[in-house]
Amino acid sequence: MSDRELELLRRKKHLELRRKIERKAQMETERAEKDQAVDPKEVLNHFLIDRAWEVLNAAKSQYPQEARQVEKTLVKLISERKITSKISGEELYGLFLRLGLRVHLETRIQILEHGRVKSLEEKIKEETSQ
Repeated sequence: MSDRELELLRRKKHLELRRKIERKAQMETERAEKDQAVDPKEVLNHFLIDRAWEVLNAAKSQYPQEARQVEKTLVKLISERKITSKISGEELYGLFLRLGLRVHLETRIQILEHGRVKSLEEKIKEETSQ
């Protein structure tokens, strides 16, 4: 092989590598755009059940940055099909606890009496007034 043939072969190889790198970069940008186009609420809506939304919203109000990161991670894992089962409020609450985030939820105790729902406060008032 002459020097000229070697140089042509080297240029051809270099051009192939450059095209390969450009294709890979283009595929990565397309994948990133696709991931950004996915609405997190829409994805989570199919997987969060029971009081999970209440837990997530409470966590967002108490720990905004951490809750957003958990939300992004959940969406990513769901998109990658690493999470395939539904997530209940108790499971999400447990996740936040394991992360060291104690999410405070509004708790109500209600009593069903004679077809009417009463708060614990109303029930106690009725009992003490009699």
